Amino acid sequence: MKNVFTLILLLFATQSFGQNASNNEIEIKKTINQLFEGMYKSDSTLLKNSFDKNAILQTIVKNKEGIVSVKNESTQEFIKSIGGKHPQYEEKIKFIDIKVDGELATVWTNYQFFVDNKFSHCGVNSFQMVKSNNSWKIAYIIDTRRKDNCPDIN
Repeated sequence: MKNVFTLILLLFATQSFGQNASNNEIEIKKTINQLFEGMYKSDSTLLKNSFDKNAILQTIVKNKEGIVSVKNESTQEFIKSIGGKHPQYEEKIKFIDIKVDGELATVWTNYQFFVDNKFSHCGVNSFQMVKSNNSWKIAYIIDTRRKDNCPDIN
C-alpha cells in the first residue's frame, strides 16, 4: 500500500511539473509574440510591456572587411523608433528551443524580417527572459543578421 501511495504521489508531482513548464512556455511565447505584434502594429505600449525595465538589445554585425562586432541599442530608443512613423515591419519567427529554470528562461528562435512586405534579412534571436510579478519579460536579446542562408521558419 505504501508503494502505491508513493507511485501516485510521484505521478502527480511529475504531471504538475509538466503543466508548469508548459504554462511557462506558453507565457514566454506570448511575451515574445507580443514584441513582434508591437513592431508590426507600431504599438509602443505592446513593446514596452514586453521588456524588463533594464532590458538590453544587441546585434552581431559584420562590416565590409568581415570584422565582427556587437552593436548595442537602447530599449527606449528602439521603442520610440517603432512608435514613430516608419515602413511596415514584420518579423516572422520559429521557436526552436525554450529552457526554463525558475524565473529564468532562454529562448532561441529563427527569424525572417520584412519591410513593407519585402524580405530584408534573416537570422537567429537569442532571448533571456525573466519572470517578475508572475509575468515573463524580455531582459536581453542578441541576434544575428544576414541576407542569405536563412534558417527555416516554417
